[in-house]
Amino acid sequence: MLAQAYRVQGRVAEARPIQEMLVDALPGHLPTRFDLSETLLLLGDFARGWREYSYRYSLAHTTRIERKVQRPRWDGGPMPGQTLLIHDEQGYGDTFQFLRMVAWAKQRSGAHVVLEINHEMASIARRMPGFDAVTLRGELPPAFHAHCEMMSLPMAMGLTLDDLPGDPMPYISALPDRRAAWRARLAPYPGLKVACLWAGRPTHMNDANRSMSLAMLAPLGQEGVTFFSIQKGPSEDDALRPPPGMSLVSLSPEIRDFEDTAAILSEVDLLISIDSSPVHLAGALGRRAWVMLPLLPDWRWLQGRDDTPWYPTVTLFRQTEWGRWDQVIARVAAALARSKRPEPPDATGVVQ
Repeated sequence: MLAQAYRVQGRVAEARPIQEMLVDALPGHLPTRFDLSETLLLLGDFARGWREYSYRYSLAHTTRIERKVQRPRWDGGPMPGQTLLIHDEQGYGDTFQFLRMVAWAKQRSGAHVVLEINHEMASIARRMPGFDAVTLRGELPPAFHAHCEMMSLPMAMGLTLDDLPGDPMPYISALPDRRAAWRARLAPYPGLKVACLWAGRPTHMNDANRSMSLAMLAPLGQEGVTFFSIQKGPSEDDALRPPPGMSLVSLSPEIRDFEDTAAILSEVDLLISIDSSPVHLAGALGRRAWVMLPLLPDWRWLQGRDDTPWYPTVTLFRQTEWGRWDQVIARVAAALARSKRPEPPDATGVVQ
């Protein structure tokens, strides 16, 4: 399809009118509407993008996982004295990203808000303000009057780019005792401390474009930097054989849950990663993260910018040619070398 050919070349703006023409001609072809939603969101057109994104559960491979709820979906209006169920729905990164909106929904609705969340993230979520009760995915929630998927909150509330990053920021915190334990664990290692992650979940639809091998990160190895692998999954053991010149310590076997990851990210100086859930966790924690993105990134990273309105502490390093991670890694390596230099003193001789 011509529109997809434009998209994979990074020519998203040129794909948009073709996709809009197809939607106008075939309004009932829901996969086309969903494809258009990702283009609109990538271009920052949130007003229409969120509406089209509501078709995400109308696809052949997603209808079976849609939450079937015999209550109306919240429309963003007030519902004081009633109960609103907000439930997570997709990947861990999505949930970290959109958890910020739960408190906004409570303020807007005036409702008694019940947050339904996956088991792996529940302990972190429970420390957040902005809801009245937590229930775990798979449990029977208390009675409620309306519901909303977490990633339908932007449509219900009319989220715009100007609303981001929102308040409070950061909106997630690490456990103090876990931070203390990981601070002690990392203390013996010298220099700049950098957590790293190079591969995502293999079953992700775009994993072939977003992931790379550890060997490709070899140019990042430099004196004065210690890397700490937080990689999980099939690529975890690669950290036991780091590229020559890279000082790399594998923390992966010691990471039990997201609480450990949050504590590590709170104690290192920086995260360098492909597009992954720890990036969203770092951003939600207000920690520095550098994200290496493919030429056609996920819609949430927008286009043509090295920052992101979602997370003030996150910097983006984008491919400019399809598949050319070497160029991205070279820019990251140069930025890493600059970050090791101490800040120059001001006129009084005090380092800022």
